[in-house]
Amino acid sequence: MKRIIDTERIPIKLWLDEIDDNTLFQVKNLANLPFAFKHIALMPDAHSGYGMPIGGVMAADSAIVPNAVGVDIGCGMCAVKTDMKFTPSIQKQLSKIVDEIKERVPLGFDHHKKVQDEGLMPQGYDIENMHVVKKEYKSALKQIGTLGGGNHFIEIQRDKEDFIWLMIHSGSRNLGKKVADHYNKIAKKLNKQWNSPVPPKADLAYLPFTTEEAHRYFEEMNYCVDFALANRKLMLTRVQEIFVDFFPNIKFGEIINIAHNYAKWEKHFGKNVVVHRKGATSAHLGEFGIIPGSQGTKSYIVVGLGNPESFSSCSHGASRIMGRNEAIRNLSFEEEVRKLNKKGILHSIRTHRDLDEAPSAYKNIQQVMLDQEDLVKIVVELSPLAVIKG
Repeated sequence: MKRIIDTERIPIKLWLDEIDDNTLFQVKNLANLPFAFKHIALMPDAHSGYGMPIGGVMAADSAIVPNAVGVDIGCGMCAVKTDMKFTPSIQKQLSKIVDEIKERVPLGFDHHKKVQDEGLMPQGYDIENMHVVKKEYKSALKQIGTLGGGNHFIEIQRDKEDFIWLMIHSGSRNLGKKVADHYNKIAKKLNKQWNSPVPPKADLAYLPFTTEEAHRYFEEMNYCVDFALANRKLMLTRVQEIFVDFFPNIKFGEIINIAHNYAKWEKHFGKNVVVHRKGATSAHLGEFGIIPGSQGTKSYIVVGLGNPESFSSCSHGASRIMGRNEAIRNLSFEEEVRKLNKKGILHSIRTHRDLDEAPSAYKNIQQVMLDQEDLVKIVVELSPLAVIKG
């Protein structure tokens, strides 16, 4: 931990040196929520979001805040190690593999033309009593197994021993946004009726667990978390099938999965609380996690240290230092492409508009990892070979 801000109702504990004014404004709003518990934790990749900073962790006493989860509910990462080592002959096949992935996995705004198998969807839920999920279910059947845009990616990587890894970053697609928007609207309406002490400009309308609406949101949010995992698993299956087509004898290890936009009941400091992790991941003692860099930098498989001060959490990535439009305006297309080509990475910077996802738009991932040495331990270091984005 770097420092503590103790000017608000509860302390703010930071794992970063610098914080911009908007992020500081948002995290102070969190610290002044009447139900916020113990302290607020801000991870080293923190930056401003909508209502709650991305990279923020808040424990709440019997309340849930839709905007402290975010619109891409359950967004996260999966990673799998293969038994195949990187060789020059594999390097020659990479562009063909990337082309096949683009053919079989819908990217960006694209969905499947046909509905997918319902057996792939989350099971064990009473969908008939879930307002948003029921309404969006048919659309979700075409969205499962699709990447989306922004910072979502499919990446082929290698570790220090040259074993090839597959990594996918994606979320709950439009389903999560619909659930988030629906319940945030309800929370805002109810907060106004209650004359809530939370100022509307904070965009942190909440639902106490004494209300039916809180339980409904919690159920639909959990469905979205499971849908996001199912989405990543289906894409991973498609990518694995492509690798088997090229390399029939390849074997795959167990999936490592971690989500970074959700709320969950956990016990901290002797109390059961609702831990909101928005752009932050769980890092309980011994728990495996994934912290990716940008498409030109390393990613990490980590194991949690269970630090109570962060509510057993860590960063979810390198985080942005430039807004998307700012990066497009200010970065040099030629320079960003040159740096990626020099590293031999099959990257996704094809036009000036792709500069929003250039490595220079992101924080230094090595510094991010240094800033959280008390939260996680690095167990595998991964370097990018090929990157697919929407």
